[in-house]
Amino acid sequence: MPESTTPTPTSPSTLPGGRGQAEAEAEILRLVEAWARAAHEGDIAGVLADHSDDIVMFDVPPPEGGARGLDAYRATWPPFFEWQRTGALFEVVEVDVTAGDDVAFVWALLRCGTEADLAATPDRRLRLTLGLRREGGGWVVAHEHHSFTDRT
Repeated sequence: MPESTTPTPTSPSTLPGGRGQAEAEAEILRLVEAWARAAHEGDIAGVLADHSDDIVMFDVPPPEGGARGLDAYRATWPPFFEWQRTGALFEVVEVDVTAGDDVAFVWALLRCGTEADLAATPDRRLRLTLGLRREGGGWVVAHEHHSFTDRT
């Protein structure tokens, strides 16, 4: 049975905050979905949207110390877009959002790979963790981390 292409929240909010909490989590879920869609489509403006100027991103490829700042973050994407154009998939399959009043975090699992990659290891997932903060009345990503498990 193929997996859904719609991200599946793993649990409802259990934090205090009532309706405002649910609205914040829904807003962040939309932000994650838009970011993933932009990454898949090679849309750099969409990828950069809702990211802070002082973002820190740790990625699968170097640099080991991460990309620090929006310009460094932007510079990491062209090689990914080039690889993406080979027919690779980039799709959120599971996501969990926890939001407070001013900070939030997200973890997600994505199918990320070429058709051959995914056929060889259909259960492999890219792991995504985001740290967000409220800025100017909306949410921005201040920290982003991508990783795969080591299969060596």
